[in-house]
Amino acid sequence: MEEYSQEDWGNHSQDLHCYQTGEQELDEMPTTKRTLKIKQESSEDTQKRDVMQNIMQILESVQLKWELFQSWTDFSRLHLSNKLAIFGIGYNTRWKEDIRYHYAEISSQVPLGKRLREYFNSEKPEGRVIMTRVQKMNWKNVYYKFLEITISEARCLELHMEIDWIPIAHSKPTGGNVVQYLLPGGIPKSPGLYAIGYEECHEKPPSPLAEHRGPDPGNETQGELEVPSPQASLRVDMESARIIYCYLGIAEVRTLQQCLFLHFQANTKTFSKDWVGINAFLSQNCVVEPGVSPKSIYIKFVEVERDFLSAGSLVECLEKAIGYPLKFNN
Repeated sequence: MEEYSQEDWGNHSQDLHCYQTGEQELDEMPTTKRTLKIKQESSEDTQKRDVMQNIMQILESVQLKWELFQSWTDFSRLHLSNKLAIFGIGYNTRWKEDIRYHYAEISSQVPLGKRLREYFNSEKPEGRVIMTRVQKMNWKNVYYKFLEITISEARCLELHMEIDWIPIAHSKPTGGNVVQYLLPGGIPKSPGLYAIGYEECHEKPPSPLAEHRGPDPGNETQGELEVPSPQASLRVDMESARIIYCYLGIAEVRTLQQCLFLHFQANTKTFSKDWVGINAFLSQNCVVEPGVSPKSIYIKFVEVERDFLSAGSLVECLEKAIGYPLKFNN
């Protein structure tokens, strides 16, 4: 056991006093605000975990081999690399040789060489974590793997993981059974990438137990009521629906606004009963049976500089990320 001088103990006591003050401030925070803050942090953690899980799935789908990290000489060719990449950091233990993920990231803003330096530099927070676990024999070896990507592929992955879907409204039926799409405002007059998807609904009857269930005593203090939020209501509604990607567009010659306008100006005279393309699918969706609503259609888009759009394999990149083929991309 370490011996502390009276001065050390005094400093330690002050540290404890400061910590208790923080607890006291937390206790003084209104219960409702504290509950919402905890739930918000939990939601953010869940979102980060889902994104990292998606990145790990991409790395696994392209079957990259783990490289053992031994020294900085391993990174001689990556040290000054300005390439972007998806990368993963892994480890094994003395008890289990299988390599497991510690972290995965899309390095879309910072070059791969710089990010890897941070993860294998003990002076950086990321590297300090790895060094400590190796020194304490929590881990045996540390590994890395990476897949180089273009700027356009990085933006494509951003489109998938960070950009929200925008629902497309439609008019009331005109001329009997025909509806028209109503595109939202604010679509950029610039080049970029865009995706079109449709909602796949699964009827999910509400559970009587869930409707009438009282508060969980394990999650709420006695007398505390949970404050419902719009996000919670939306989450419940979306559980029974899934948006399916069906088309990835590249607005290179035309702008994003022009491309999307051309897709959604439904020409009901020439629509095909066979879904041979995205325009035929969107046109056919405008013709509805009496009392039946058309499929819910969604779009998302991201601006990309025109010079970067021709690089990379964008459709294959998105298909790997979502885990299924795009129906209307050749």
